Amino acid sequence: MYSSVDTIWVLLGAALVFFMQAGFAMVETGFTRSKNAGNIIMKNTLDFTIGTIAFWVLGFGLMFGTSILGFVGTPDFFVSGDYSSTIPTMAFFIFQTVFSATAATIVSGAMAERTKFISYCIYSLAISAFIYPISGHWIWGGGWLSQLGFHDFAGSTAVHMVGGVAAFLGAKALGPRIGKFDDNGNPKAILGHNLTIGALGVFILWFCWFGFNGTSTISMTGDDSILAASTIFVTTNMAAAVATTTAMIITWIRYKKPDVSITLNGALGGLVAITAGCDVVSVAGAAAIGFIAAFIIVFGIEFLEKKLKIDDPVGAVPVHGMCGATGTILTGVFAVDGGLLYGGGTGMLLTQIVGVLAVVAWVGISMTIVFKLIDKTVGLRVPAEEEITGLDVVEHGLLSSYADFMPTFSPAVSYASNLSPIHLMKNEDDITVPVEVIKMKSSKEVKMTKVVIIMNQDKFTVLKDAMNKIGITGMTAVNVLGCGIQKGYSEYYRGVKVDMNLLPKLQVEIVVSKVPTRLVIETAKKVLQTGHIGDGKIFVYDVENVVKIRTGEEGYDALQDDDVEINKNDKSENKMLTDAI
Repeated sequence: MYSSVDTIWVLLGAALVFFMQAGFAMVETGFTRSKNAGNIIMKNTLDFTIGTIAFWVLGFGLMFGTSILGFVGTPDFFVSGDYSSTIPTMAFFIFQTVFSATAATIVSGAMAERTKFISYCIYSLAISAFIYPISGHWIWGGGWLSQLGFHDFAGSTAVHMVGGVAAFLGAKALGPRIGKFDDNGNPKAILGHNLTIGALGVFILWFCWFGFNGTSTISMTGDDSILAASTIFVTTNMAAAVATTTAMIITWIRYKKPDVSITLNGALGGLVAITAGCDVVSVAGAAAIGFIAAFIIVFGIEFLEKKLKIDDPVGAVPVHGMCGATGTILTGVFAVDGGLLYGGGTGMLLTQIVGVLAVVAWVGISMTIVFKLIDKTVGLRVPAEEEITGLDVVEHGLLSSYADFMPTFSPAVSYASNLSPIHLMKNEDDITVPVEVIKMKSSKEVKMTKVVIIMNQDKFTVLKDAMNKIGITGMTAVNVLGCGIQKGYSEYYRGVKVDMNLLPKLQVEIVVSKVPTRLVIETAKKVLQTGHIGDGKIFVYDVENVVKIRTGEEGYDALQDDDVEINKNDKSENKMLTDAI
């Protein structure tokens, strides 16, 4: 006989855990750049759909089938067996499916902005079909870890650490995003384009975590189940609250300002850490676990970037990997029944450590093989030019995830790149530009010219660097929308072709006097030209006068802070300018 109360409880939990996909999608989209927003959404959608099919065909059986020596379940293709208790088999199956999808989607954020879409789809298939199910069998399917007494109530290790370890290996295999580290290996900030969306994702995840942890009781029948679920809700919320507050305080002290993104990561780290022991720790124990998780988040992010040089755009490795392992181990310390602090000795603690190390080893070995196979076949990472352009365009033909809106764009930061201009030039060995070097007799005779460049936004950094090398340091950059005679790129929306597509561009204005106008034009052409439609245009105007507001100086004198004088008799300087191009 099925229990209607238990079945409704589990199905409600399945729906909440499924909605976590929306939370992850918003966090990862908000913490990355707008040019990759569509790609992030696609990956978070497809890892769920591909994972659902793979878990149905193979994964569920490997996880919950009859145990073979405690290491793997007997395959049960398409879930034909009976796994019912007080709930039907199908209710149990969908509940476990959404947990599997959570483990898969964690990796998307750490590998964001530089991973081939096809490669991510293959990864999603592998982790849902056998990697997550096999270690899951050890913990929840009656395998050897559960026989040892390993305790992971809702999946700090079984779900989150599995995803976190895979995220670490994926980010390491890919390497950092272009511009993430300077020439000395120091990390550079690449801002997420929408922290509001990121915060919404965190609140969605926090809300859904009550289902993730609370409904893992699988029952709401009887006083014991009611008390357990109520306690789990409280411990889950307390750990998250303490972790968030502590992370905020740490960043306030450490960086002189409370950091928004790390504080949001603190909330998720607290939720991950409490997931293993939310049913066996006290409220005070949950607070302690959240407090420790906050330190893991802040210093884990720094350690990952500054020491290991791993680029994790959303903090998936510290949140899910490090906090998952920490929370699982701390269960052996703070568990009211059997924990180290409650007189239980070291037995439970050692079991928790063994379980964490075993799962790390399994996921580490299996995922390393998977990523290497993918890299050797279809390749893991997109080419540099595609990464700079953005995966929305090159992977999906999506010009912008924010149609008819100006994209959020910070030329100095959001599109940071460590590529020098020469990396994007064509025919590097055949660069010969005639440079007309002039010697001015007096400032009054200097001709002033305004050069207006309409260009792709992602090339701003290389243009700025090139202009600086030839002596231009003053410029104005504004966002614009427009198209040429091609009416923008061909684009389809729901199968219908868009007649005219106004594309987001950057308009750069430079007023020059002693730096030759031709030098500016030729330099801009060399660094911006790709040979494709949409490279942009350069407009040249005569300037009648320039007035510096601060000093009242006019003409050349108003520009002298921005230009450098070029002497036609100085051959070394002439060569320097030619080399810059």
